[in-house]
Amino acid sequence: MNSRRDFLQKLGLSALALQLAPLSGWAAGADNVEPHYDGPLLRVAILGLGGYGTMVAEAMQKCTKAKLVGVVSGTPSKVKAWQSKYGIPEKNCYNYENFDNIKNNPDIDAVYVITPNGLHHDFVIRTAAAGKHAICEKPMAVNAQEGQAMVDACKKANVKLLVGYRMHFEPKTLEVIRMRQSGEFGKIRFFQGQCGFTIGDPTQWRLNKKLAGGGSMMDIGIYAINGARYMTGEDPVWVTAQETKTDTVKFKEGVDETIQFQFGFPSGAVASCLSTYNMNNLDRFFLDGEKGFAEMQPSTGYGPIRGRTHLGELNQPITTHQTVQMDEMADIIFKNKQPVVPVNGEEAVKDLKLIDAIYLAVKTGKKVEVSL
Repeated sequence: MNSRRDFLQKLGLSALALQLAPLSGWAAGADNVEPHYDGPLLRVAILGLGGYGTMVAEAMQKCTKAKLVGVVSGTPSKVKAWQSKYGIPEKNCYNYENFDNIKNNPDIDAVYVITPNGLHHDFVIRTAAAGKHAICEKPMAVNAQEGQAMVDACKKANVKLLVGYRMHFEPKTLEVIRMRQSGEFGKIRFFQGQCGFTIGDPTQWRLNKKLAGGGSMMDIGIYAINGARYMTGEDPVWVTAQETKTDTVKFKEGVDETIQFQFGFPSGAVASCLSTYNMNNLDRFFLDGEKGFAEMQPSTGYGPIRGRTHLGELNQPITTHQTVQMDEMADIIFKNKQPVVPVNGEEAVKDLKLIDAIYLAVKTGKKVEVSL
């Protein structure tokens, strides 16, 4: 499986560089870890051992509050390879058929579901039924109805449901949010989010409606959707959207190639965003207020985030996103820590409602009112 988010492809780097770069010198010594931490350790099993699962596993080797202790995969050879590489005991290894037996394993606290989008719902429901905390990659589901069912199942089982919103812990992103909250930009007027790259292999799961739930919108457009919300500090009240499709062979019915979409916010601020699988070099956020601005480029990629405001360059530490995310999630699960921007299932359902509204606006050509 290809790496889960090929953002650096749009910067002209190879897929190999994508997988290895976050673990290189970019973040050396910069992650916010506690070397002498002696609190509870979040013991995690990763479900789905593809490219992004591998990236998370590598990043977790630097965690101080979370540890990779188990695997779930439908490919026996991958299970064996991960056992050898990460020292995972046989009793913590499962396949998709016997996965429900994880409920009898007291040595696993949480399951991180990192499969194609269309499989998230069922595996999170099964995780909750097993009494384990669920961490799910984004988008959490393929529509808001599925997402709400996942939230309800986890509440019923009294387990946490968290979503892999790694940008919610990224230092430069948090600084922009702090500046906005403190009024340094003044009244927010406009947000622009551009997310795109030229996708490769036409047979991959991201171009399969059943597995992906859509196309570029599900994979990378969600970054602009979520970013519009945390950058402005508001939830949209209306959506408009337009789709462009130039290749109906690669992008079949229900798999979007390029969508431009717009949001309106209660304050009167507006957003203009682009999600595409047919253009490179698009990973940019821009926030404009009456008193100043913030620009981030790259804004959501795996490598170093870069940004500037009307006051100058952002110089917060470079981190390995997944390392910080997993340590922070340990605190959320064990200490009920409240992050600056939520990473819970309810947050994800809001994004899914907006994705539903965007697809409806494309289909009808009309402005769609939303209530989150």
